[in-house]
Amino acid sequence: MAVVKELLRSEKDGSLSFGNYELTEKTKLKDFEHQGDVYYVKTFGEITKLEKNGSFLYESEPGTAVTNFAESDEGVSFTVDGKEDAQITVGLAENAAYQTTVDGKDAGVVETGMSGKLTISVEFTGTPVQVEIKKA
Repeated sequence: MAVVKELLRSEKDGSLSFGNYELTEKTKLKDFEHQGDVYYVKTFGEITKLEKNGSFLYESEPGTAVTNFAESDEGVSFTVDGKEDAQITVGLAENAAYQTTVDGKDAGVVETGMSGKLTISVEFTGTPVQVEIKKA
């Protein structure tokens, strides 16, 4: 999967693609409008971070490239790629349980706390990884 050269873009299906782990310096894009919301992305080799309307939505360490990031009241789904295995944190509903699937494999139910953040680890083997996180 290629990195997102424009840092953040809207896809025809209504999803977002963002992140460029090949950058050596922090690069930011502010005030990106998508479906009535305003997004901010910061990305480079060490981190990729996405905010929506000033609130936390996604972060990976090290940086990643994310395609087809789609969110709903039930959770999020996206495809992710990177040079190294990554720890990914997404912002969801507070105090909720989510069924997680990573690359088609059940990764179990994870609960968010008061922060609403859920963290998973993703291993890269040379191909992009599909992630689905849905309310349990």
